[in-house]
Amino acid sequence: MEKNKKEYIHKELVASGRWYKMSLAEQMGNIGAEVIRMINRRKKEDRVSEKSCFIRVLELIDLTISDKRWRNRLFEICRLREVICDLFFGNNTYRVSTKFLKDYFLFFALR
Repeated sequence: MEKNKKEYIHKELVASGRWYKMSLAEQMGNIGAEVIRMINRRKKEDRVSEKSCFIRVLELIDLTISDKRWRNRLFEICRLREVICDLFFGNNTYRVSTKFLKDYFLFFALR
């Protein structure tokens, strides 16, 4: 592998360019589905699977951040990344609950 080449978990989305053809709502819906998986793994106390979901969530958020169409939405998307990191592996400084995240992503899933 080349030194600076990133290895993606979602290779097919990146290679096909499918991620960058999705609307922001579709991208957020996909992120939300992975967040819900992560929440469910946490409830089951399956830390290994929870961490795997977390890594996939971050990758999807990072792909969304890299989508040039949303450069005027970067603050919101980056804050979402920060909140998720803080909730699952920080001190929950923002006092966000898993219920709040489920409700937040539900709107994107319904679209």
